[in-house]
Amino acid sequence: MCLIWGIPYLLIKVAVHDLSPVTLVFFRTLIGALMLMPLAAMRGNLKPLLPHWRAIVIYTVVEVALPWFLLSDAETRLSSSLTGLLIAAVPFVGVILGRLTGARDRFDSRRLFGLVVGFIGVAALVGFNVSARDFGAVGEVGLVTLGYAIGPMIIARRLSDVPALGVVAVSLALPAVAYAPLGLTHLPSTFPSLSVVVSVVLLGVVCTAIAFLVFFALIAEVGNVRATTITYVNPAVALALGVVLLGEPFTLGAVVGFGLILVGLFLATRRGSASQSLRGPAGDREMGYDPIAGDGAVAAPSPHESL
Repeated sequence: MCLIWGIPYLLIKVAVHDLSPVTLVFFRTLIGALMLMPLAAMRGNLKPLLPHWRAIVIYTVVEVALPWFLLSDAETRLSSSLTGLLIAAVPFVGVILGRLTGARDRFDSRRLFGLVVGFIGVAALVGFNVSARDFGAVGEVGLVTLGYAIGPMIIARRLSDVPALGVVAVSLALPAVAYAPLGLTHLPSTFPSLSVVVSVVLLGVVCTAIAFLVFFALIAEVGNVRATTITYVNPAVALALGVVLLGEPFTLGAVVGFGLILVGLFLATRRGSASQSLRGPAGDREMGYDPIAGDGAVAAPSPHESL
């Protein structure tokens, strides 16, 4: 997930060079929906969603429809490194929301310290590039972090007993339909460059359809708050792509920053004692089903759950 959701910043930056944000979101969600909707229908994963339609609509809005537009629009004015730094605030928002809503998966002082260390690492990684002339774009990314923190909470608390494949497919199909009028009317006057086309395809196939299935599996394994800490490694992935593909320098600050990120991840995601790790019966677990099977079956506990 760190790799899959570390490359969208670069791909979005390339895509919005020729495409408007609404058109980009339309094609990204359309590609993902065309891949997953037939599979979900064949597996019978759509009908079980009907009783949960309200939660699915809210999840779609806060996790896909609004964040992807806001992020695409913000990257027309912000650098990808600054965007990655701001998105790294997702775990902080998740912790705050978890405490406010009484989540079982709370962070102790060690985990909170790990989050702080990780955030400092992200800042060092991007050279403390926190200046932004367009505060509106910064605000847009701030709303994205809020949506990205709320989305996993909805999955964990309201949609843990429905097929993940169906949820993902519908959450992509709904924005595709909603953005179709604007997306199609804002097409560029000339055909986009090959790099833009490839970026859109990669965003739809890898960073959307495949990514969501993997992310659901990650939430099932480690919980919704710890799952969001993948955002710490995203800037490192962006940096690595810059070094390999664009010949950007690999500095000492990058080494130190990435080291702090790894330390922060270890402290923030490490489980405590056995009594802290075991959260009661299966019904109390945040996610207790196999998202790949897509049938809502309860998954076997991970070996890490007994440590």
